[in-house]
Amino acid sequence: MRRIGVHTSIAGGLHCSLERARELGCNTLQIFSHNPRGWSVKGRGPDEIRSFRELRKTYDIAPVFIHTSYLINLASRDRDLIGKSIDMVIFEMNIADEIGADYIVLHTGSAVGEDPKTARKRAIDCLSQVSEKGKWNAGLLLENTAGEKGDITSKIREISEISDKTPAGLISGICVDTCHAFSAGYDFRSIKSIKLISDEIDQYIGREKIKLLHLNDSKGVLGCGVDRHEHIGKGKIGMKGFRDLLNYPFFIDIPIILETPKKSEDDDKRNLKAVRKLIN
Repeated sequence: MRRIGVHTSIAGGLHCSLERARELGCNTLQIFSHNPRGWSVKGRGPDEIRSFRELRKTYDIAPVFIHTSYLINLASRDRDLIGKSIDMVIFEMNIADEIGADYIVLHTGSAVGEDPKTARKRAIDCLSQVSEKGKWNAGLLLENTAGEKGDITSKIREISEISDKTPAGLISGICVDTCHAFSAGYDFRSIKSIKLISDEIDQYIGREKIKLLHLNDSKGVLGCGVDRHEHIGKGKIGMKGFRDLLNYPFFIDIPIILETPKKSEDDDKRNLKAVRKLIN
């Protein structure tokens, strides 16, 4: 069975995210472990952790993904921000192991006005420091970005540069975000273009390293360099593009998480229904 889920809220406790996923008929999910727009974090109590682990097993929800804080920037020239970012990644890895999450999804950061290769080297140095601080069961996934100003990982080969040069054992693979990829110039609207991106992933990363698809349509046009998610089939990728992508052999069986807009309680239901109809 294809693993399909959404990013669910942890309001009321981490375990409540599993209840919400279950109500939507999901068998995988993504969460934040804390407020993603603040540096203040705290550990979770043993009862909350136990409830999460037990419910996850009962509902057969897997894999479990934690999306890291939006504030993390491992490519920054600000030494204080670098220090806080490293600490935050370590916090996310620790809590992932506590609750039994499988993967952490990370945007490495950006550096406006600087040579991207230099910024990527800084991110590699930061991830090397993280790897020296411990060993975790959870794996770290690098997510592609949309090609906005300062982005350092909008292309597959750029992600592979970071992954290849980070000490083994920390990075488990990548998360491919369809909106980000489309905005960065990767087209999904034909089998030919889908083959091009799959060939590039195979060349630089390896098919076995794709652990997650963030399935989002794009409000912006191809190559616009703007990160604006849209409902499935309502954006510039379109329903045919998603049908071809989801049934293309290279991408079959990769877990799917929707990060589509949520303006009402029914938005997730509609997007999940649309995706399920597209899978052969």
